[in-house]
Amino acid sequence: MDLYPAKRVEIIIESVMEGHLTEALVDAGVTGFTIVPVSGGSGRSGQWSGQGQVSRAGGMVMFVCLLRPDRLQTLLDSVFPVLDRHIGVLSVTDTYVLRAERF
Repeated sequence: MDLYPAKRVEIIIESVMEGHLTEALVDAGVTGFTIVPVSGGSGRSGQWSGQGQVSRAGGMVMFVCLLRPDRLQTLLDSVFPVLDRHIGVLSVTDTYVLRAERF
């Protein structure tokens, strides 16, 4: 079984920005990603929780996508304008995938 190098990108951002970030990823040519609700966490401002929130305004979501290493810079260029103006965290890690043609 052969594995192929890829990049895993995780972006945590305010829920209200989900549509904007989705659009930026699509514009960058990302063909697949997963969006996961974030129920709480801790950061520079301390602990927080989405529990009891009546709207999406205080919530967060996490985007996860895998892509070929040569497509990373295009993704970063596309999502930076969205992330630059809003609360969010972006991380990139090296990973391996089984089916390189899908990314």
